[in-house]
Amino acid sequence: MTTSEGEQGGGGAGAERVPSDGGATRPEERLEQAVRAAEQALIEFEIAVETFRVEVENFSRLHEQKLGPMYARLEELDAQILEARAARTGDPEDRRRADEARARLMPIPGVEDLLGGWMSDEGLFPEAAAMLTDQPVRPPQRVRPSEEARKLYRELARRAHPDLAQEDEERRRREEFLTRVNTAYARGDEVALRALAEEWAAGPELQRGPSPSEELYARLEWLARRKELLTLVAKDLEESAIGAMLRLAPDDPDRLLEEIAEQLRGQVTQREAELATLLA
Repeated sequence: MTTSEGEQGGGGAGAERVPSDGGATRPEERLEQAVRAAEQALIEFEIAVETFRVEVENFSRLHEQKLGPMYARLEELDAQILEARAARTGDPEDRRRADEARARLMPIPGVEDLLGGWMSDEGLFPEAAAMLTDQPVRPPQRVRPSEEARKLYRELARRAHPDLAQEDEERRRREEFLTRVNTAYARGDEVALRALAEEWAAGPELQRGPSPSEELYARLEWLARRKELLTLVAKDLEESAIGAMLRLAPDDPDRLLEEIAEQLRGQVTQREAELATLLA
């Protein structure tokens, strides 16, 4: 590391830096800079976590739609194999295993199981309505936000983030707006994101003034707690089964699904052959 000209001059290592305009440095200046840096770092972290959450949610729907029937078929075959084996041997232990396997295929749903993923604020989702009317169920849409959508989302999240508000009314306005941004981003809707960007640019901007030191310290503490919470959310997403699968093939998760589907098809064939042998 080279020594700067300022350090080579008459000023010692502990000399106080004086503003170029000759004025005194405000006591809160460095603290304000720290708060602004922490705010921007937290927003970037939130954007990354939300992006990954959207990818996990969409991949989870595709995983269930593509592989769910195969898993269900394997479970049914396993139960039938155990039942056929119990009928052949007459062993009470074999019968117990068969009964347990059959019972696992007949869960009693709770309220969340009945409504989760079926209903939005505007009513039933299209998939649920199709099932109730005996219409073909529409496969879930493959949503992977494009680079342009990601760019628009990041810019809107930076500019409109509720954490940048200092007043309750402004925070509420930002929270409501960002909810709409998140919804558009989850759909990968570039048109809606551009419209929201124009709407925000035309709306009122919050004029922020200097804050007292005690408020800045409290702000830093809040930001630190928020980061800890987001870290836990990110960890849960990464350690989930779907998150782990996405990390295996981040650039081509569809190929990973096809590979798993091929393995499951092989297992189904093996189980069918085993069942046919027991029933022969």
